[in-house]
Amino acid sequence: MEGKLSNRAELFVNESEVENTATIDIAEGKVDQSILLELYDRLDAAVWIFDFDHKRYLWANRKTLEITDAVSLEELQSRDLGADMSPAVEQRLRQYQQDFCTSDVSFSEIWTLYPKGQPKVLQIAMSGIRLRDGRMALLCEGREHHKQQPETLRSAEALLHTSVMISLFSKEGASLYRNTASRAASVTLETPFLDQFVHAEDAKDLFEIVERERTHKFVARVKTRSGPRWHELTVRACHDAVTGQPAYLVSETDVTELHETKERAQYLASHDTLTGLSNRTYLQERLTLILHAAKRKNQSASFYLLDLDDFKLVNDSLGHAAGDTLLQMVADELKSLAGPEDVIARHGGDEFLICTLEGKKGKEPGSFGHALLRSFARPKVIEGKQRKVGLSIGYACFPQDGDTVDELMRHADLALYQAKSGASNKCVQFDAHMRQLRDEHRAIRKDLERALKEDEFILHYQPIACTRSDRVVSGEALLRWQHPERGLIGPDDFVHIAEEAGLISDIGAWVAREVAKLQTHIDGLDYAVPLTLALNVSPRQLSDTGFLGFMKSLPEQTGCAPDRISLEITESVILGDIPNARETLTTLKACGYQVVIDDFGTGYSNLAYLHNYPIDGIKIDRVFMEDINAGGEIVKLILSLATALGADVVAEGVETIEQRSWLSRNGCNRYQGYLYSRPVPLDRFLSMLETQHRLAAM
Repeated sequence: MEGKLSNRAELFVNESEVENTATIDIAEGKVDQSILLELYDRLDAAVWIFDFDHKRYLWANRKTLEITDAVSLEELQSRDLGADMSPAVEQRLRQYQQDFCTSDVSFSEIWTLYPKGQPKVLQIAMSGIRLRDGRMALLCEGREHHKQQPETLRSAEALLHTSVMISLFSKEGASLYRNTASRAASVTLETPFLDQFVHAEDAKDLFEIVERERTHKFVARVKTRSGPRWHELTVRACHDAVTGQPAYLVSETDVTELHETKERAQYLASHDTLTGLSNRTYLQERLTLILHAAKRKNQSASFYLLDLDDFKLVNDSLGHAAGDTLLQMVADELKSLAGPEDVIARHGGDEFLICTLEGKKGKEPGSFGHALLRSFARPKVIEGKQRKVGLSIGYACFPQDGDTVDELMRHADLALYQAKSGASNKCVQFDAHMRQLRDEHRAIRKDLERALKEDEFILHYQPIACTRSDRVVSGEALLRWQHPERGLIGPDDFVHIAEEAGLISDIGAWVAREVAKLQTHIDGLDYAVPLTLALNVSPRQLSDTGFLGFMKSLPEQTGCAPDRISLEITESVILGDIPNARETLTTLKACGYQVVIDDFGTGYSNLAYLHNYPIDGIKIDRVFMEDINAGGEIVKLILSLATALGADVVAEGVETIEQRSWLSRNGCNRYQGYLYSRPVPLDRFLSMLETQHRLAAM
């Protein structure tokens, strides 16, 4: 780059505009335009004006016509230089135009022109000229360079066209030269070397390294006209060929795509693509650092394992897209609750791991887990439908529950197993007895598989009686397991394990067949009062794709009357936990089965929900029997709701004569509870029916 030149070239404009000016003021006198143009024609240097925008000559002196082999100025002006202009040359010219518009600068470079295909090597001094229409043009003064060696010419062309960014900086970091590629990337022409880096530490001690080793290669994030980019830089110590002063030659290659691909590969190797959370392969190192930090800061750390209840149900019934949405929803909730030092990871499937530093700012072990349960207390919208998302959380605390990552993970897993064994939405801390409990559950699971094959299940029946006559009008089938070693086992001790093991549908099908056979048998006894039998249907059964077909075929298989079989479901089914529940229940209703809501009042059901479902009956949960002693306002409200729906009502958990009398007075016609009978074996239940029938006939 040469010294600054004034824009004296404003003299030169389009010829049509020049003709309107007869003379031009020079110092104290006036010179005719023709004399001035003749002076330019006598110069030994080629002088011309180039139109950046239209890529044409605007004006040229006689020497230019000679060099360009033009027969006249008009012929030269008619040439379209953009027709065969390379992208690199066009880019370089645009750089000049931008520089001239922002600064009063000039350049001197060796260029090779190709008039009529013949190469002409010129040393050209270039500066900006403002045209009368406000546009910036290029004023060139060129002299032929006959002594240039072929290697020099070719290297100059290579510097112009290469995509490698070549720059020369003084020892102080000032810009001395930039080739086309470097100039195109540089934010400004004068940007000092160190100011190019996004992070100053990337160039820390750089010059010392180059002075010592004479060259240095590294990758850094640099500022460019296109924003921050990753460049591979090679810096070499050298001398400026013009001044002889020490300098730095810098070559740069844009490696952004390669760098981002590498970063992406590293990211994919350590993160879950669906949720953006860390994956299990990334955990060991991170968790070890967390424990070291906790020990150093005298803090406790909690390892949480979180599992979604009924996630398979969502996938099977709503599809994998809905399952993915649920996983992303949980991941977002985890991110919002976690602190900057916490680790969150998708541990696999529907299981997540969270490691938090606790014991500070009032936080207690388990606080994160309970906060997460609260955040999911209300139903979430998935695929346009409200669903209650159940969570099971197990956690282990450092250092009391373990002091290594592996030990804490094992103990958190045991706590999670315990959390999943009971009611949903539980957050359980590790306890030593959980190992024994897990082993017991595994044994039960294995025994359940045998129980199905060996027909070890039995049904007990609890009568449902009329509040006025005390006659049995129905009976609820209740599952029991006659274990060969442990004796009779109630459903609370094994049903949840059967659900985890995926055995509940097979067990439920067995129950339905037995109830259907009994209903057919009772019909054959010709009792005066038609008896209805009830059986419980779990949400997992309803979501099973084969359940509906099985229930449709049951009357044909057993001869049962489906209108005298009640299917008891929980409120969670109509709250959206089971996709397409309304369609499934409507189909069952069309087959003749009765649909009854069990344990009504413990969930979130309301008239708006119930009105949309084919409900035949409601069973009031036993907890509301205490309400009767206080006036029974809640039970009255439920009875009014049932009347509005046209549904029958059964009160559960009735244990006193006073409760039964209150129910009778207030319009509840059926009750179930210890006042009448506990669940009894089949033979005793049939005996009760036989006795009742005999007494009625007397």
